[in-house]
Amino acid sequence: MSGAGDRSDEVEALRERLSRFRDAALRVSESLDLDVVLQGVLDSARELTGGRYALIWLVDAEQVVQECLTSGLTREQSEEFLQRMPSRWEFYEFLTGIEEPVRVDDLQGYLKAHGLPEFVAPFPVSDAMAYLGAPIRHRGQLTGAVYVTEKQGGFTAEDEETLAVFASQAALAISNARRFRGEQRARADLEGLVSTAPMSVVVFDAESGAVTSANRAARLLMGDLGLPFESVYELIDSAACRRVDGELVAREALSEYLNSGETVRDEEMTIELPDGRSVALMVNATPIRSMEGAVESVVVAAQDMTALAEDDRLRAEFLGMIGHELRSPLAAIKGSATTLLQGESSLDPAEMSQFFRIIDEQADHMRELLSDLIDIVRIDTGTLAVSPAPAVLARLVEEARNTFVGMGGRENILVDFPPDLPPVLADRRRIVQVISNLLTNAARHSHQGSAIRVEAVRDKSHVAVSVADSGRGVPAERLAHLFAKFSRPDGPDQGRDLGLGLAICKGIIEAHGGRIWANSDGPGLGSRFTFTVPVSETSPPEATHRPHGAARHQTRGEPIRVLAVDDDPRALKRVRDSLTDEGYEPTVTGDPHQVPTLLEETDPHVVLLDLMLPGTDGIELMQDILAVRDTPVIFLSAYSQDKLIADALQMGAADYIIKPFSPTELAARISAALRNSRRSAAPAPAHAPEAPQTPPSAGLFEIAAMSIDHAARLVVVDGRRVELTPIEYRLLVHLAANAGTLLTHDQLLAAVWGPDQLDPGRLRSVVKNLRQKLGDNARNPHYITTVPHIGYRMPKPDTASSPASNTST
Repeated sequence: MSGAGDRSDEVEALRERLSRFRDAALRVSESLDLDVVLQGVLDSARELTGGRYALIWLVDAEQVVQECLTSGLTREQSEEFLQRMPSRWEFYEFLTGIEEPVRVDDLQGYLKAHGLPEFVAPFPVSDAMAYLGAPIRHRGQLTGAVYVTEKQGGFTAEDEETLAVFASQAALAISNARRFRGEQRARADLEGLVSTAPMSVVVFDAESGAVTSANRAARLLMGDLGLPFESVYELIDSAACRRVDGELVAREALSEYLNSGETVRDEEMTIELPDGRSVALMVNATPIRSMEGAVESVVVAAQDMTALAEDDRLRAEFLGMIGHELRSPLAAIKGSATTLLQGESSLDPAEMSQFFRIIDEQADHMRELLSDLIDIVRIDTGTLAVSPAPAVLARLVEEARNTFVGMGGRENILVDFPPDLPPVLADRRRIVQVISNLLTNAARHSHQGSAIRVEAVRDKSHVAVSVADSGRGVPAERLAHLFAKFSRPDGPDQGRDLGLGLAICKGIIEAHGGRIWANSDGPGLGSRFTFTVPVSETSPPEATHRPHGAARHQTRGEPIRVLAVDDDPRALKRVRDSLTDEGYEPTVTGDPHQVPTLLEETDPHVVLLDLMLPGTDGIELMQDILAVRDTPVIFLSAYSQDKLIADALQMGAADYIIKPFSPTELAARISAALRNSRRSAAPAPAHAPEAPQTPPSAGLFEIAAMSIDHAARLVVVDGRRVELTPIEYRLLVHLAANAGTLLTHDQLLAAVWGPDQLDPGRLRSVVKNLRQKLGDNARNPHYITTVPHIGYRMPKPDTASSPASNTST
């Protein structure tokens, strides 16, 4: 009877164990939220094994940590353990290197036996801490590990078996949750791109024609037209849709198309409304098929061509007006010249002088027209160059006033500048052109006897200059269009204005890093045009101007080198021109594959990256750069979503600038990134444990076949000069300065990259590259010896001939 009772107890215990295991497996499979799944795995691991604390790591294919959670700890204890525990990277490398389950009753003794430092936990543990760990594998690939600690009486073989089996079961749930998170992120990115796209994007159900999805631009367009937007059939019933050949799109033809799977490329269509309005669209349509091949839905992208048609109309009108404006002075010149040639003998000197004056004035008028045309083309193509130099603003205003008056303008111009107005950075000729244009604009729209006021005030790092009149004023609805090309005033002045003057002013001011705007209280109340120019930190020299591209930004006596990467040639040219004008030494490329070579050739102080690049993205390229260099990386991107900016900064970017930007802002951001980079590269604090020696600034270090000449910053191996990046050289010199001393990962990261650097993967990558350049063998090293899970050491010169057995990083 006793044997039967024991077997019954064993069966009941087994049933209970299987029940708990089943409940745990179901619990971690209930959700696709990765954080929820991981927390469920941890809590279940503690419950199944009786452990007090639990920890889980998840790694990617490169064995880099992606997720880390704890269970049984308070939030403060968990943060202390994950972020500030001493030697955490050594423990991480050791624990993730375990291929099979490990069960020990004394973790401290186990670590000591494997050459690891004592585990100092920021939470209460026993002296002989029991430990149980099991790897997590999915389809044979190591994806992480789960650990439990602190069980009264220690863990049993049954606990080890339970944790190992549960880890294999949990691997599927974790993999599904990670895949779901990746899909959610990709979907969010795609939805963000579509929702912010200027083109209207609509998804129609192929069977019913119902709108299943539409972005903001599409809803705004349909709302402006007053059309129903629930179904494509309601749309064509409410308005006439015609193809470019005039054919009306019928309901039957549309239904046939939705189910045909036909792709439409760049087809022009017109929607005609019952009230007489119409809108031209450029339409693209692509079917979405099911797994069986049937058409489920159709994605339609439509570009409103109204603005382009208006631009074409304005451009044609402008060209006609230019022809007329050029024809008039040309006719006057031709007539005067003909009269002089034919009537030379009969004309008296006074008459001849008058004809010569007409020729001179009309030639000047033609030159001004052509100059405006050339300027607007340069602004459009980003080739308008300015050469800012320190200047006294009052002198520029006086020069513009004299030019304006000399051309027949009024003299009642009142200038009001404060006595302490600082000098400005300005291209003298261009700023005089801007002020003259604004004075002409003010005179044209105000009474002859009224005064024009020119005022200036300091606005932080800029000086704001305003030109105000008391004339007709500007209606509120026109203020936003004043600086657009071909935007001409209504009324009697329309035929006298080409619509280029204010657009040219805007281009010139923005090229200076400033901005320009207009204010008016309404018709009859005058208007005020204001622009800003940067303040100069130096006073202007007498009667001299700094040449174009003078090197204002330097470090250690040499120009600051900047590498810019962008696949948009126009953006790249604008960046290059801005950097050159600001005194930097730029190198630009549209091919991200050239970056490694350009880094070696130019050794830039700063790298500028576009976020979206062909074949890769900016963040991936930045990580490749930061793996081997400590060069600050700044993103230049048109994407302004908070998540993209946060991701870029968290992954290591020094700054993120949203396009469009001014040259002054770009220069300021580069200077700030360089200052922050120098601070982060400062030596570790004095209280850092066992601070290694600092590298010498001069002298010769020799070991085996390698020599380091600190004074010349020269590394030679077997008589061959070795070209190193700045960060590789810094690491090599630091190891040499501490030859014979073991330097931990944390110490090297703090010394070479700065005290905030916590990524040992970056250190391993640089060591690998350095060994290749030195011709060193990781398994039989002469120069850099790996101490597994701890750090690196360079042998003293007298022991360099006896390389130690080792493993590679």
